[in-house]
Amino acid sequence: MNLMTWNIQRGRTPGGACSIAHTAATLRGVADADVICLQEVSSGYTDMPGCDGADQFALLAHAFPGHVPVAGLACDTAGEGGGPRRLFGNMILSRYPVLHVLRHALPWPADPTVMSMQRIALDVTLDTPLGLIRVTTTHLEYFSRLQRNAQVQRLRDLQREAVAHAASPRAGAVAGPFAAIPRARAAVLAGDFNFLPGSWEYHCLQSPFDDGTPAYADVWPLRHPGQAHAPTVCLHDHPGRPADPFTCDFMFVSADLAPRVDAFEVAPDDFGPDHQPLLLRLA
Repeated sequence: MNLMTWNIQRGRTPGGACSIAHTAATLRGVADADVICLQEVSSGYTDMPGCDGADQFALLAHAFPGHVPVAGLACDTAGEGGGPRRLFGNMILSRYPVLHVLRHALPWPADPTVMSMQRIALDVTLDTPLGLIRVTTTHLEYFSRLQRNAQVQRLRDLQREAVAHAASPRAGAVAGPFAAIPRARAAVLAGDFNFLPGSWEYHCLQSPFDDGTPAYADVWPLRHPGQAHAPTVCLHDHPGRPADPFTCDFMFVSADLAPRVDAFEVAPDDFGPDHQPLLLRLA
């Protein structure tokens, strides 16, 4: 089972334009991924560099007809001058059946000293050959540590809640919204976390729970023990964006899924965005 995560930065190419065709070709070239987690997907924006307002959610769905597309909007605002709504957020494409979808608006406490935006965690329960697996993709706040810390705490709360649901399925009706759809205990959490390895947020997210909930574990040290994290951002010089590599993109797995981690790598080539695709294989 191959899972990929990538902050596509609106489909940015090495030349600075935005092209979902280029993004889709890159994704297919890196790996035949069963599950693809994407951040910074947009629609309706023409005031960001390279953006032409195209509905990138629809374009990505069209580019991967063998995958179920699931969108999670962090921002949904009126378009300029009566134009189409402006949408921004995350997306998951899954080759496996999507049993359940949750879209969690993450905390956004007021922090007027810096720019910020609403953030979301997109959470899907998948029926995979390895059993039920819950995959969540997110993109935490960059400018505000206050908000990012609150968002990390919320991700922990969501893990605890999901595991409790998996352990104690709710009574449900035969049909309708009260139907008892199963939730997965095993979990993958992937995305752009905007924190560094060794930071407070990094350690907090992986802290043990006091009730037996499986804690999250960073996949990198599971597969590369004793090695510094490979950088995931700014590996390549672009005009106006000098390379200064660091790591803020991660994939975490719940402790009960950790034994299935078979491989984990950061794609090294220059694809256009500041961020690199990350590829995880579960066996």
